[in-house]
Amino acid sequence: MSVSVHPYRRYMREHVRRTTTCPGCGNGIITQAILRAIEGLGQDMNDFVFVSGIGCASWIPSPLFAADTLHTTHGRPIAFATGLKLGLPGKNVMVISGDGDLAAIGGNHLIHAARRNIGLTVILVNNGIYGMTGGQTAPTTPRGVTTITSPYGSLEHPFDICAMVAAAGAPYVARWTTYHPRQMTRSITKALQKNGFALVEAISQCPVQFGRAAKLGKAIDMLKYYKSKSVNWKRARDLGEEELRGRIIVGEFVNMEKPELASQWTRLKEEVMEG
Repeated sequence: MSVSVHPYRRYMREHVRRTTTCPGCGNGIITQAILRAIEGLGQDMNDFVFVSGIGCASWIPSPLFAADTLHTTHGRPIAFATGLKLGLPGKNVMVISGDGDLAAIGGNHLIHAARRNIGLTVILVNNGIYGMTGGQTAPTTPRGVTTITSPYGSLEHPFDICAMVAAAGAPYVARWTTYHPRQMTRSITKALQKNGFALVEAISQCPVQFGRAAKLGKAIDMLKYYKSKSVNWKRARDLGEEELRGRIIVGEFVNMEKPELASQWTRLKEEVMEG
């Protein structure tokens, strides 16, 4: 009897036979979107360095991908990735990590990498909660959601990550949910081609923690929720505040060109050495 092999198995380490993700997690959908984008561009995994921090999404590239990976400390993957890109400007440096890692403890690195326009591709997986450590309130947890650290419902206003990164100056910013894998793949493809800082926020289901906390049900229920609540930003411009309450605004928010830091740094070093 023949055994079918997943078409993207060739991108993964031979000895890795299982992942650390929970049943129903959106990491698999995001992983395939990333690999589809890489395959569609005909890029070689040997030309990549994948960087992650601490959290559920950090286990997407490490130890899964058959490529150079750097699994770093909590909140610091963009700092490590910045050093990599400046030291190896010819490499495709992709950061894959979660909202708690990149937008909470690592928020400072996130906004300054966008401001500097360092040529990184950042896939920020937003599940709205600290999923791996027990389900605490995160900077992305919607107001009113009950978590183990907000037993009467969160009173905090959540981050709009895309708006924050766009305001910091990133030349490419997009957001999709795991209900939108094709759109997500197209955005990651554009992000990989951008000569500068590119962020794709991936809203992802966490049925074990967020689904239970927000009473959204199982993974399939959460995907249906994303379908019903998502609205493209172009349509959202014509909707009022009340109509947008509780909606997930998706789409490609920023796509422009501006000077990238690593290439400017390389030119400066050459000029100084020649001078």
